[in-house]
Amino acid sequence: MGKHKVALGIDIGGSGIKGAPVDLESGELIQPRIKMATPEVSTPSAVAAIVDQIADEFTDDLPKDAPIGVTIPGVVQHGIVRTAANIDKSWINAEGQKIFAAALGRACHLVNDADAAGVAEQRYGAAKGKDGLVILTTLGTGIGIAMLHNGILIPNNEMGHIELDGHDAETRAASSAKDREGLKYAVWATERLQPYYKHLEDLLWPDLFVVGGGVSRKSEKFLPLLKLRTPIIPAKLENTAGIVGAAALAADDDA
Repeated sequence: MGKHKVALGIDIGGSGIKGAPVDLESGELIQPRIKMATPEVSTPSAVAAIVDQIADEFTDDLPKDAPIGVTIPGVVQHGIVRTAANIDKSWINAEGQKIFAAALGRACHLVNDADAAGVAEQRYGAAKGKDGLVILTTLGTGIGIAMLHNGILIPNNEMGHIELDGHDAETRAASSAKDREGLKYAVWATERLQPYYKHLEDLLWPDLFVVGGGVSRKSEKFLPLLKLRTPIIPAKLENTAGIVGAAALAADDDA
């Protein structure tokens, strides 16, 4: 482990923003997470104010130099937000990392939310100790992807949007599609997930798939139905993964 033992992770979602201090050795939350509603009009200034509010709640309990990591549902290149999923479109091309640093009054590290979850699962969760190419997929409103090779993050992967049978894959394979169309787990698994994961493994030859998102809590209803050569397992960290991964990446950035 690097010079830090604790970091603060803050995970921004379309409906809620949550944060907690993280023990970087174990990946466990040191205190219960705080969750606040994402502003209805989720502009950079409105979201940054909530992030600062959450950070303030933990100021007294953190070392003064504890790194702060923030996730956002969008592609992040060199601190700049390039896409905006489930947040206000004014985020596109906004200097997100600088905006949060200004609100917090100190440096922070900004990362895509799926990338943060992937790092958390690789270091502390379902993929701990796994070498080779690990792909985390979060099945939710859309499909978030994180790719790690021998523990190194390959950021901003948008494989949830590959075209499959003439459709953007996530519009048919995300868990929101299952709910929207009233599909039973067996139909969703065999007709939607099977071709999606088969296509991914044929393109990338991963060593492991990890499946996250809220639906992963019911993984026994669909994962055993998939016929793949790649092992596919449920994520372990559930809704703490974004917080944990953001904290870990912030500590790396400050090493």
